[in-house]
Amino acid sequence: MASNDHVHEIRNDGTHPHHHHHNDHDHVYNESSSWVGADGRVYHSHDGLAPHSHEPVYSPGYFTRRALPLSNRDFNERAFTIGIGGPVGTGKTALMLALCRLLRDKYSLAAVTNDIFTKEDGEFLVKNGALPEERIRAVETGGCPHAAIREDISINLGPLEELSNLYKADILLCESGGDNLAANFSRELADYIIYIIDVSGGDKIPRKGGPGITQADLLVINKTDLAQAVGADLAVMERDALRMRDGGPFVFAQVKHQVGVEDIVNHVLQAWEVATGKKRH
Repeated sequence: MASNDHVHEIRNDGTHPHHHHHNDHDHVYNESSSWVGADGRVYHSHDGLAPHSHEPVYSPGYFTRRALPLSNRDFNERAFTIGIGGPVGTGKTALMLALCRLLRDKYSLAAVTNDIFTKEDGEFLVKNGALPEERIRAVETGGCPHAAIREDISINLGPLEELSNLYKADILLCESGGDNLAANFSRELADYIIYIIDVSGGDKIPRKGGPGITQADLLVINKTDLAQAVGADLAVMERDALRMRDGGPFVFAQVKHQVGVEDIVNHVLQAWEVATGKKRH
């Protein structure tokens, strides 16, 4: 394991400016308190985090009605950003590593990882030589990893903008902490969203829905080599993914074994070309 000195650490200790978090109210909070703020949002605090609210999620949503990439993005300020989300253990960090290996020789890359209380994923990327260690930042989000990619994105925006400017990045990778099926990236943070699940949770996962599954630009169903061992029917997962995503794209993959990764890269580069007006190298 790499030394802790190898990865820059950014903690969500309440000292950063916040996207939808408000530290300037008069409420004195404790570990279990909640209240309605002046803006009408319900705020709470826990795990030592600053007070924050969550965007309400009332339904899984639809791929065809998902929030589209921002049309006024300045890629000189921050490079095209790929958000990679999904539950714990589905292969997010493995996908980060695979994308770095396939793209780093032709594109300037940098990466930000999120964990709740460790720098584990950033250290993994450093240990495996995904990128030079100075191009990797590890963010500790505290107990609300979804807030760091949706409601309070400032903790990720800061290091992404810094890395983009330092290394004249073409593409930035941002991995969320492992979370539930409702976790999805704000379009203010991610220009292209990949949500990754795996077959070990059972073939029911795609039909359970959630914004991650239904509204990500690309759904990756990983670890297909384990399907027989866990009794997951890939045909059922394909049927349900097509239905839940209104026909939106998904890829069956074995990221660890490089199966399906080139297909994922093609989806990413196609979106990069459309957004930036550049041609792939």
